[in-house]
Amino acid sequence: MAQTAFARNDLTNEPAFGPWLSQASILVIDDEPGMRNFLVKILKPRCRNVAEAANTEEASKMLDAGHFDVVILDNIMPGKNGVDWLREQRKVGFFADAILITAFADLETAIRALQAGAVDFVLKPFRSNQILNAVARCIDRMRLRRENFLLRHELESNAKENRRRNRLLGHSKNITSVRETLHRVAPLPSTVLIMGESGTGKEVAARTLHSLSDRSDKAFVAVNCATIPVGILESELFGHVKGTDKEDEERGEGLFLHASGGTLFLDEVADLPLDIQGALLRVIEDKKIRPVNSEREVPIDVRFVFAANTDLLAAVEDGRFRADLYYRINTLQIEMPPLRDRIEDVQELADKFMQEISFELGVPPFKISNAIRRGFLRYDWPGNVRELRNLIERSLILGEFPPDFEGADEDSSFALDDTLQSVERQHILRVLGECGGNRAEAARRLGVSRKTVDRKCAMWNG
Repeated sequence: MAQTAFARNDLTNEPAFGPWLSQASILVIDDEPGMRNFLVKILKPRCRNVAEAANTEEASKMLDAGHFDVVILDNIMPGKNGVDWLREQRKVGFFADAILITAFADLETAIRALQAGAVDFVLKPFRSNQILNAVARCIDRMRLRRENFLLRHELESNAKENRRRNRLLGHSKNITSVRETLHRVAPLPSTVLIMGESGTGKEVAARTLHSLSDRSDKAFVAVNCATIPVGILESELFGHVKGTDKEDEERGEGLFLHASGGTLFLDEVADLPLDIQGALLRVIEDKKIRPVNSEREVPIDVRFVFAANTDLLAAVEDGRFRADLYYRINTLQIEMPPLRDRIEDVQELADKFMQEISFELGVPPFKISNAIRRGFLRYDWPGNVRELRNLIERSLILGEFPPDFEGADEDSSFALDDTLQSVERQHILRVLGECGGNRAEAARRLGVSRKTVDRKCAMWNG
């Protein structure tokens, strides 16, 4: 059959077929030499590789020998037709996109082709740009599938890494109590308020709560209320619909909707303006939001977790925070202990940060000496866990710890006199022995706090 009988090869005003066609590998399967030659002629100048087969048996051998991105397949051929061959190939492991070409346009053939795994259906006669567009669509679809898979994999890997990094570390009594509370409240829908100084790990606790809940496979959306400009805060939280402002022509889903089905963590909630606090109270109570410029309320399904590093009750008394919102979000309050009150966890945290951050920076970790560790135990850590992590990162970059920590044994700001320290140690250990190791009772007899005894024991590795 002559080429002009089934196609017009119009290349004068050729459309753009996308940037990826030139990288494609194509297999053409057709028993008619004229059709094969025509397809190879229009594809070869534009594709990385174009191969041809005169029948399905030859095509099967070529698939066994190499990979093709797209297969262009004639349906009516001697022996096995294209649809039946494609169905068999899908069962044995054929992942390329397939375009079926045929001169017989009937619904049954089209349905059978789709069921067999064809992604496109081109009728003879066709023009060159029709087949080129079909191939380009296949290549674009293939790239999107791969990119989506890689993105999902990356997100899942990051989520696993975040869960590993963001879990609550330490075995002190204080952090163990927090961990137990999170386990108890995680299955419940109750609103949680996490209080604590800056750097104590409030977001880590919120992520832990989310990962332990039945919403763990949904989104965790963290919002720092202090960092969003007031002018766009309402739109960022509640979303917006098209308004009269020319710059606001697109519909935007707010963070409440992005967190739908999951957990919304509002950090630094005390910094919310009073009008937003009122709107937030209605959302918590009604489980509905009204986007900016919208006349319709949208139902949401969100688990709320709040955090603050300031005294919210004092903010209520000062008129900076709504009393009704405070009592609504304060269903269950979790207090994150400062690092100085869980000083025995410093060693574990420091070792963990040393391994993690050295890997992130691509530099080898170095040993934390005993002198440095003693300095860690005597320091008050006003910046809490965040300060410790920053110290480890800075030390890895510089290759050494700050001189204050290096000189912990000699620096009076970190160390006691050796003789006095020895006497103190012997006295505390003797009282502990008399109490059978009961630190609370030992602290009562010594006239000091339990935290002081814990800190001393951790310092002596007791």
